[in-house]
Amino acid sequence: MQEKHKKSFITVRDLYKACAESIHLEIINSECSFGCEIHEKDLNRPGLALGGFVEVFTYSRVQIMGNTEVGYLNTLQGEERIQAISKVFSFNLPCVVITDNNTPPMGLIEIANQKGVTLFRTPLSTTTVTHYLSEYLESVFAVVDIIHGSLVDVYGVGMLILGESAIGKSELALDLIERGHQLVADDVVSLIRVGLNNLQGEPNDVLAHYMEVRGLGIIDIRRMFGIRAIRGRKTIAVVLRLENWDEEAEYERIGVDDQTIEILNVKLPLVRLPILPGKNLTVIAEAVALNQKLKQFGVHSAREFNEALIAKMKNEGQT
Repeated sequence: MQEKHKKSFITVRDLYKACAESIHLEIINSECSFGCEIHEKDLNRPGLALGGFVEVFTYSRVQIMGNTEVGYLNTLQGEERIQAISKVFSFNLPCVVITDNNTPPMGLIEIANQKGVTLFRTPLSTTTVTHYLSEYLESVFAVVDIIHGSLVDVYGVGMLILGESAIGKSELALDLIERGHQLVADDVVSLIRVGLNNLQGEPNDVLAHYMEVRGLGIIDIRRMFGIRAIRGRKTIAVVLRLENWDEEAEYERIGVDDQTIEILNVKLPLVRLPILPGKNLTVIAEAVALNQKLKQFGVHSAREFNEALIAKMKNEGQT
């Protein structure tokens, strides 16, 4: 699956509109760099750059100036302070966020205006601002794609149901919903990779809480089962792949060795479920969810059974 991104860039204006209220951003000078593009999700603190070391200065990122940076500039005198600020602002900075309600050091506003860089100020701490902006930018630049399948919240476990067309993915999801579980998305699941190992799924904007059942057509899950039957974005914890029964295929019998599947470079637990007449897929799907939940708490039933069996065989061999 080829990686895509939600956006390749946002503008400083986009950042301000999205975050101004939450972190109480105040424009100190003007909107001069509101059209500037931000292409990276990471932030930067220009501490070393203010000291003159700019060889690895990541100037293209949103710059955060906290107590350390402001305090350092306030220790400098006259021309020395102007030179330090000018050195940093000689690069094309998108914007600067001053935290902790610090007063801009003498000369900072004038130089920012000359270089066309917007200065923001917030009363929040550097740690809080960094956390919030990082979370926002992580979401904006997240790796995304779509996959055909169904995503259901089963006992709090995000289960992505995959399989060939018409194999019964939607029917299984519908049965799970009827038993009290929640639909996240059907047919088209939008995938979002957050960080390195967190894969989340959400419904398509158009399909949302609708589901297609062959022979019946489009149904509205929210109206049929109530608001409790649907939910928004959910972290995917396990993948259940439905497969037509193949006599020559090898299917897991014990479950000691966990199988995985890689989606958007995230490895997820995989359960291959062959379809046979009379098999209660819904109950099995619930069991898959509960078993995955046990594994998240450090309980691996198959391995415990295997270890107990080996121990018993050893004891019998010694008698």
